[in-house]
Amino acid sequence: MKKIYTLFAAAALITACSAPEKKVEEVNNYQFFGDTISAEGVIKSSELYTSVAQTGKANGKLEGVVASVCQKKGCWMQVALDNGDTVRVSFKDYGFFMPKDIAGKTVIIDGFAFNDTTTIDMLRHYAEDAGQSPEEIAKITTPEITTSFEAHGVILK
Repeated sequence: MKKIYTLFAAAALITACSAPEKKVEEVNNYQFFGDTISAEGVIKSSELYTSVAQTGKANGKLEGVVASVCQKKGCWMQVALDNGDTVRVSFKDYGFFMPKDIAGKTVIIDGFAFNDTTTIDMLRHYAEDAGQSPEEIAKITTPEITTSFEAHGVILK
């Protein structure tokens, strides 16, 4: 009986520690990550930023070009928007990751934007994930207040 409980405990631990892989769908040369979303209803980044400035948070769908991706797991990306700004995109509950080789490709992200303070430690962590040198990382000495985006679905064109 003790062996059965040990077996169940081991199986539960393995299941709990492994992140679920979300299936990546491909339709008409588009890849869908996370929740399947539509390409319709994309708004200008200025509209989203106005809503964030007024309420602190705003839902929306944006289109932009991937500037960079976390090179360790693909767990975040920087997306250049239509107004020239770049927004850091994370993924809801780390439920999916993006391919690490998509810089320069166009994406549509669906989720919500919010104002966020990124600590020095987190900025250094992101710099390390992006492959920056120890000298570049050491130059990070102040936190950043930025608009961030949490996506529940991404279309990679």
